[in-house]
Amino acid sequence: MHLEGFLLGIICTCSVLAGLFFLKFWRRTRDGLFLAFGIAFLAEGVNRAVILDLPEPSQGHPFTYIVRLLASLIILAGILHKNYLSARR
Repeated sequence: MHLEGFLLGIICTCSVLAGLFFLKFWRRTRDGLFLAFGIAFLAEGVNRAVILDLPEPSQGHPFTYIVRLLASLIILAGILHKNYLSARR
């Protein structure tokens, strides 16, 4: 249990750092794809922190998969939006 919590903490920290990294680039470029990746990684980081609070973190919980699905859909929407805007130009 301790090792699992430690590894989830590392994943949580890396996800939040990646999200902040993408948001930094979004502030510079105002590119929507960076914003989508930043939001998705921050959501994943918060999701991993919530998993740590569950009584059985190793067991799959529907809430965690819904957050992962939403994060993936945000990235997909960012990609489609960027491709749609570049096709119009």
